[in-house]
Amino acid sequence: MAEKQDTMASTQNFKHICRQWRKFRKLSQLDLALAANVSQRHVSWLETGRSHPSRSMVERLSDAMDIPLRERNVLLQAAGYAAAYSETELDEPMMAPVLDALNRVLQHHDPLPALVVDRCWNVKKTNQAADQLLSIGGDPHILQEQMGAAGELNLALLTVHPRGLRPYIANWEQVLPSIIRRLRGESLASGDLSIQEQFAQYIELATPGEDSEPSSASLLPILPLELNVNGLELSLFSIISTFGTPQDITTDELRIETFYPTNAQTEQFFRSV
Repeated sequence: MAEKQDTMASTQNFKHICRQWRKFRKLSQLDLALAANVSQRHVSWLETGRSHPSRSMVERLSDAMDIPLRERNVLLQAAGYAAAYSETELDEPMMAPVLDALNRVLQHHDPLPALVVDRCWNVKKTNQAADQLLSIGGDPHILQEQMGAAGELNLALLTVHPRGLRPYIANWEQVLPSIIRRLRGESLASGDLSIQEQFAQYIELATPGEDSEPSSASLLPILPLELNVNGLELSLFSIISTFGTPQDITTDELRIETFYPTNAQTEQFFRSV
């Protein structure tokens, strides 16, 4: 009896979660209906609880709203179904092709920096050039410990903290809006309250006492990251890549960030090192 009541409670919560995702994606019920190839009435009935979704309907709505795999599991369970997507550690045998692909990207990008982060911006893998980049202020692990943070090295924290890489970012005021937009966007897209709280703390570190997001007047095709390391000026921009067809939560959440120089001086620096 208790199990049945738990299932009913989670099923009733489906309508709330589905409506939240639709509003986050800025979709009307008609927009979602068209994207999922169902009637607007059916979407309305699902959101009011008059209809119960099938497992395939939950998947169709998830596809239409581009919901991350981790949160698709939440939506499935809220509808009373078992989770569909597993979360596999990178060092497990079945992830060997994924790990090999990541290593190839990182190695081939040397001598320029490249690294792999998860949805929390925890650094999972780096190449040698990225290790050098993250160490411009000293050992990044020691720096993070001095910030009072334990666990994996976090790229967001290391970037925005006043005792991290931030003092070396010469154009901090220009890149700050971009960093804030990315943190806010990714935290909301995760659908995870703990990540939203964590990223809110990072934003507060970046903009203490400020309520609004700063504006940027840059008209460049890309906004470079300008670094000043003991008088040496470096300029980089990054490209973020993801897996095209993830079927596992781990691969769905990994991001590969590769850095490129905007001038000959920066390229020469990394190649000489």
